[in-house]
Amino acid sequence: MRVIGIEKRRPLYFLLVGLLVYPVQALYGTEAQMPYVLELPTGFPKPKVPPDNALSIEKIALGRFLFYDRRLSGNQSQACASCHQQALAFTDGRARAVGSTGEVHPRSAMSLTNVAYATALGWANPLLDSLERQVLVPLFNERPVELGLTGKEEEAFDRLRTDLRYQRMFAEAFPDQRDPFTLGNVVKAIASFERTLISGNTPYDRYVQGLDDHALSEEAFFGGRLFFSERLECFHCHGGFNFTASVTHEGNPFDETSFQNNGLYNIDGRGSYPPDNTGLFEITHIPSDMGRFKAPTLRNLSYTAPYMHDGSIATLEEVIDHYAAGGRTIHSGPYAGDGSKNPYKSNFVRGFVLTEEEKQQLLAFLRSLDDPEFVTNPRFSDPFEPWACVADCNYDRTVTVDELVRAVGLALGISPLAVCLPADPSGEGDSTIDELLQGVQALLAGCQGTPGMTRP
Repeated sequence: MRVIGIEKRRPLYFLLVGLLVYPVQALYGTEAQMPYVLELPTGFPKPKVPPDNALSIEKIALGRFLFYDRRLSGNQSQACASCHQQALAFTDGRARAVGSTGEVHPRSAMSLTNVAYATALGWANPLLDSLERQVLVPLFNERPVELGLTGKEEEAFDRLRTDLRYQRMFAEAFPDQRDPFTLGNVVKAIASFERTLISGNTPYDRYVQGLDDHALSEEAFFGGRLFFSERLECFHCHGGFNFTASVTHEGNPFDETSFQNNGLYNIDGRGSYPPDNTGLFEITHIPSDMGRFKAPTLRNLSYTAPYMHDGSIATLEEVIDHYAAGGRTIHSGPYAGDGSKNPYKSNFVRGFVLTEEEKQQLLAFLRSLDDPEFVTNPRFSDPFEPWACVADCNYDRTVTVDELVRAVGLALGISPLAVCLPADPSGEGDSTIDELLQGVQALLAGCQGTPGMTRP
């Protein structure tokens, strides 16, 4: 039997569904304080997660906002995302990073691709062995200044405390604390978000996992043979599922970080590197550690130019030329020297000869490690920017009844904000009647675009 008038009353109908369904869900357990299960690509192991910072949807959502929030810098001019931009695989396209006060860093901002698997966080510091510890460096580093928060911590927290959205998100992420606005919680939340930055949907991955026999071009296939050959030696420092020898994960028998001198400099023929970039030597003061830097992942290389720890090589073609020569020769200036003769250079950087065809094959293989989905995934994007659909909880540009029900639960306070961030486009920490009606409209008529959130 058809219910007369149901079409006209449909918006109210869906709201009533939410009011009825969500109390039941609250009784039997909602998504509040729900552990977050990483969606790992085929063939990827589980990353290690500290026992005192288990992943939850609330912490990850909070960390995403904090990662993009300029209020966490002393002068409110930069955020973590300023040097780690999603479109560039979470680096910044600069040869050397620039801090919030305009001070130039001696090194480039590393890509955060699969940073959850890193054994050391940074170019040449084995002591930075956890994301929680690393987050403190950009916040408080003074030589050079990065975010410049030193001495301004309380000022920054006062900014966050006045934000209605943060009042709810901090309380939901850390419900057992009277005052959750602490540095420790900021660190835990940002680290949790960074652990979700998993990239593994590349043509190479789809081919080797048997998901698509045509994903890898013939040119890239032969380039892969070159890459994994003893002739070129690339795989020794850039092997494994993450194309780096520096990797950790659950079940890994031991963790090791590969720091290598690749012959980039050889000042005066004695193996020296520029004084502000001596690599592992800066930590150990062991002469043979001069110029040794971490061998980073090769995933998403097309997005992360320029290359090397100081951004001194502009293109992938030049990178190949560098290794083919067995090191770089600088003919004049303060850093003049023949890097191929550096006494501390890795034994794997021996030089090789490639035909032009082989060079193009190798380039094709390296580009097969690009993951376009990773650099466009809305779950990793700036949450302060407007999203196309109110109540589109899973960011797929459609709204379902289930998502609208979640938005109602958010409005009623029985569901955490993290389960449906797009249901709060105003940034006031809940979903209003007007916002719920926009969600209903998106359900019935599709996404028409919505007012943007106000960026702090």
